[in-house]
Amino acid sequence: MAGLALNFIVFLHLLSSVVWIGGIIFILFVAIPASKEVMGTEAGKIMGVVSKRFTPFANYSILLLVITGVFLSFLHIGSYMSAPFYFKSALAVTMIAIHFYRGLLLAPKIAKSEPAKKTSLQKLSVALVKLNLALGVAVLFLAKMV
Repeated sequence: MAGLALNFIVFLHLLSSVVWIGGIIFILFVAIPASKEVMGTEAGKIMGVVSKRFTPFANYSILLLVITGVFLSFLHIGSYMSAPFYFKSALAVTMIAIHFYRGLLLAPKIAKSEPAKKTSLQKLSVALVKLNLALGVAVLFLAKMV
């Protein structure tokens, strides 16, 4: 494949990683603490709006990561078929499952819950975001190994 085209595909893959994992870092370490500082117990409202705005970016990034990742893995079929490749792929699939579980199942449940239940579901949601960050960092660590 032409060098420029391959470089562009790798660029899209990396950019998608930056948007998704960088967005998680921003939400965990900037948006959530700042909203709690300013809004107190009402921080969940602002985080709901932030999540609605960020989710499409994350979804498109995930789609691009899957497309470019599959394409890149087919280009390097011999060298990519290793334990780190499979482990990295399993981590990525787990991240995707967590992301869509939070967005499609957990978020609507949080929106419909009474205040007592809402707090525990919001804590679960944040814990899943933290798990996704840890998985994302692991995927990035393994990126050069495969």
